Amino acid sequence: MRVEGTAAIVTGGASGLGGATAAALASEGARVYAVDLATSIRSAPEVEGITYVEADVTDPEQVRAAVAAASADAPLRTVVNCAGIGPSARILGRKGVHDLALYAKVIQVNLIGTFNMLALAAEAIAQTEPDGDGQRGVIVNTASVAAYEGQVGQAAYSSSKGGVVGLTLPAARDLAQYGIRVNTVAPGIVDTPMLATISEEFRAGLAAGIPFPKRLATPAEFASLVLLIVGHDYLNGETIRMDGALRMAPR
Repeated sequence: MRVEGTAAIVTGGASGLGGATAAALASEGARVYAVDLATSIRSAPEVEGITYVEADVTDPEQVRAAVAAASADAPLRTVVNCAGIGPSARILGRKGVHDLALYAKVIQVNLIGTFNMLALAAEAIAQTEPDGDGQRGVIVNTASVAAYEGQVGQAAYSSSKGGVVGLTLPAARDLAQYGIRVNTVAPGIVDTPMLATISEEFRAGLAAGIPFPKRLATPAEFASLVLLIVGHDYLNGETIRMDGALRMAPR
């Protein structure tokens, strides 16, 4: 599927994986609508072809408004869900039992937010004219290797990302009749702004545990994989690990 002259939505599009993906889609000629919170948008760079849209992915009305804005001037063809949070807490820790509100928030943002955007964007994509192969669009979600090998303190995060993996195939099957593909990327350790505060020694330790290449992945590599998925019309219902053959240890 070609993206030139079409609209794309990228959640979490102001920085990190989302920022790199938004820039990559814009470089291919897409009109990109980067959906993020106001606090993140304020520090986002100005990039030609990217329009920043303030919205909370867990709010149906705000997501509907973002989808409507993206669909106004060009057919919406691509949606990439990158928005997410990753707080760490043990089920039983020094401060007691895992806070249920924190657990619920992680599920709400990472899983329900992904579903909310997927469903409402699919509604708009389904109303567009298909291409010559009957294809209308593609949705790419973001999981994590933690969906498979969650570490100590990742009960909430792993639950949410495991839900995204579990959503992939039924969503692809549900939306097949509309010519909409659904795939997921499960990244390993990526050098995003969330890792900017850790020491070089700790970063080197993370990289040492990766079989090959022995380094952290880059947001640009994630973005290039998204472009491959968008352009590969036979990829559907699949979760692709991007992790350098990493299998996470318990801690």
